[in-house]
Amino acid sequence: MNTKPIIGRHEIVDLPELGMYNIYAKIDTGADTSVLHCEDFSIFEKDGHRFITCHICPHLEDDEVLTLTFPVHRERVVKSSFGQTETRHIFITKIRLFDRLYDIKLSLRDRSSMSYPMLLGRNFISGKFLVDVSRKNLAKNSL
Repeated sequence: MNTKPIIGRHEIVDLPELGMYNIYAKIDTGADTSVLHCEDFSIFEKDGHRFITCHICPHLEDDEVLTLTFPVHRERVVKSSFGQTETRHIFITKIRLFDRLYDIKLSLRDRSSMSYPMLLGRNFISGKFLVDVSRKNLAKNSL
């Protein structure tokens, strides 16, 4: 018997530690890493640790901007679907789906030309959820 929740091709998620709610996320089983939209960020060191400060628009259609700072969990070289490589800075936060909190490792990238401000990749999905691409927004509708 399968006990993993089923998510659709798109979900509406919360990132409560960031003060971000009802974020539209695309499920991408082809992507390793989960990504959050951010047009501007900087990396700095303090007391031997690396931190990332970013300016995030929780909703692409909004003018609201949040300024957040996180410790960098790690750096990873990622190859885009266009074949370009870039260094992504990964931080850890919480994500809420099905009214349950999960740890998620996120990188930041400018997704303003994309339809969804967030992408949930395999590293997060694997072992936790099954994906039904014929459905969407199952995590919020289940409440």
